[in-house]
Amino acid sequence: MNLAGIDLLAKAPLAEGDVFLGGRWLPAADGRTYPVHDPATGDLVREVSSAGPEDARAAIEAARSAAAGWRTTPPRRRSEILHTAFELMREHADTLARLIVLENGKAYRDAAGEVAYAAEFFRWFAEEAVRIGSSFADAPAGGFRHVVRKHPVGVTAFVTPWNFPAAMATRKIAPALAAGCPVLLKPAPETPLTALAIAALLAEAGLPEGLLNVLPTDRAPEVVSAWLGDERVRKFSFTGSTATGRLLLEQAAENVVNVTMELGGNAPFVVCEDADIEAAVSGAMDAKMRGGGEVCIAANRFYVHESVAAEFTEKFGAAMAAVRTGPGLEEGVTLGPMVNRAAVDKIRSLVDDAVGRGAKIAAQGTTPDGPGHFHPATVLVDVPDDARILHEEVFGPVAPLTTFTDEDEMLARANATVHGLASYVYSRDVGRALRIAERLEAGMVGVNRGLLSDPAAPFGGVKQSGLGREGGREGIEAFLETQYIALDWPL
Repeated sequence: MNLAGIDLLAKAPLAEGDVFLGGRWLPAADGRTYPVHDPATGDLVREVSSAGPEDARAAIEAARSAAAGWRTTPPRRRSEILHTAFELMREHADTLARLIVLENGKAYRDAAGEVAYAAEFFRWFAEEAVRIGSSFADAPAGGFRHVVRKHPVGVTAFVTPWNFPAAMATRKIAPALAAGCPVLLKPAPETPLTALAIAALLAEAGLPEGLLNVLPTDRAPEVVSAWLGDERVRKFSFTGSTATGRLLLEQAAENVVNVTMELGGNAPFVVCEDADIEAAVSGAMDAKMRGGGEVCIAANRFYVHESVAAEFTEKFGAAMAAVRTGPGLEEGVTLGPMVNRAAVDKIRSLVDDAVGRGAKIAAQGTTPDGPGHFHPATVLVDVPDDARILHEEVFGPVAPLTTFTDEDEMLARANATVHGLASYVYSRDVGRALRIAERLEAGMVGVNRGLLSDPAAPFGGVKQSGLGREGGREGIEAFLETQYIALDWPL
């Protein structure tokens, strides 16, 4: 399949199959398929090959066979392939965005933004590929030298989520390939088509066979267990829920696999009494509503100083009520459907629980008539501390608001969670904002800014929100092993 074949991904099954293994498009070894549905209508998009354990083992063999050649490929050549992939993603941005809307449901505006963001990982790590450094120094005691080298960690295996089917794939694939590692990728069962399109794109960019193997499947435990149970897999990276992450960490421990985990979040959004309210509302819309709120770093709990709570609630509520909900490709739509019915049911249960405990709906948008997994943009006020919505990741377009008067008390409430992925602070006093940011237990903090993610910056959390970092310089380090050589070189 070449890039022209991306359009075919949304149509009838391709004759050669959907498992991208060893540079070839194959059916699942046992012939199984599973359905992918459009969240806006519930209609079948197409049947997709469902890889199993035999395919998983074959992918390891393909990756292992390709590893030695890629390890010794000059960094400049690796860089050139990644940069070509970046250019191809930009060239085919509209097609990729429409594919994301089709299988994920998010509004076209958000899908187009995701494609642009995802492409940047190829560009950033194309630049980082040629900057992998080694060092040479005298031993402090004299008599010999220290040589420190960086080597590719080896075969890498990835599991990515459905909420950013392009960006979560490229954020892992790009640094692994830049470092010299072959890749095994299992995309989310809800959104495999985007990952397959990226595989076609990288093949078109000149990536040698076997270095990227993409296995769509609806039987993830069988595939992932085959990977983590094989000692040839030396790196594992997962983005998803904390609960699933715990189970995968247990499996990875059996072979002491190097892991990166980007897990759940419960981000507080703090609005101080001296905040620019217009800016805070704009930032809140970015932090809450990008991707329909189905984002791990989405603002999940709002702590608004009592003195500005009425103004913030009025303006934020108006902005949320004005959100247009509908199928992602319709003009003017900024909130598409949730990914499936289970997602809507969970959001509704959290809202119902909060209201049952005394919270009130201060503002709410509308949803279209007819099929589709839609939930309106919603603002809740007077949310009590024992409401589930303040302790569980909403993963949807609902904003629970609470108030505070004392900074220390607010920080205690904001940090009273096992999660620590992202946080947001709004204050005109930058010194104060930084003081609060440093006291928030989070791997990332937006100060007077509702958008955090940048391929050039380290992305990750503390506590039970994950291990390691993706993006930035740290992103490529995760795929490198350090080797120290003691060199006897008499003067």
